Amino acid sequence: MAKGFNSPRSPRGGGNMMAQLAKLQEQMAAAQEEIAQARVTESAGGGAVTVTMSGDQKCLEIKIQEDVLQDADVEMLQDLLLTAINKALDSARALSEEKMAPFTSMLGGMGLG
Repeated sequence: MAKGFNSPRSPRGGGNMMAQLAKLQEQMAAAQEEIAQARVTESAGGGAVTVTMSGDQKCLEIKIQEDVLQDADVEMLQDLLLTAINKALDSARALSEEKMAPFTSMLGGMGLG
């Protein structure tokens, strides 16, 4: 390591950057926990199928209205499920990107992104 590189007296020292990175890491962990606790719900077929996911893209619940099951069109149900799941995934990804965007820009500004 270069002499004086990480020294508090050195104006180019990495001590301040390390403190900033540690703080950023804490903030990112808090944001990731917030994302994991967040819920997104999407539906298809006018609410015939509803999917709820966590912000970290775990499927938590799938609801299917009874009348959809009574009609028993398997292909239609499959399409509704796929549509609702994909919409929920898109919403969860968008939520995650929104929450993590400030950190991405900060890391880029530090030359780390």
